[in-house]
Amino acid sequence: MNRIKEILVEQGRTQKWLSKALNKSYPVVTNYCNNNKQPSIETLFEIAKILDVNVRDLLINTKKTT
Repeated sequence: MNRIKEILVEQGRTQKWLSKALNKSYPVVTNYCNNNKQPSIETLFEIAKILDVNVRDLLINTKKTT
C-alpha cells in the first residue's frame, strides 16, 4: 500500500500532473494512487524524487509499534 494520492493532495498536485512528470499514462498513475497496482521500486524512487519526499513517506508503515 502506498500514500501517493495523499501526498499529491497535501502538495496540491493532481494525478494528471504526476502522470506527465512521470511520463506514464494517466490510467497507470491512477492505479498507483488508488492502490490497484503498485509501482516498481525504481518507479517509486522516481515518484519520490518528483514529489521531493523521502521514499519512505510514500509507503504505509506496516510495522506496529507498542
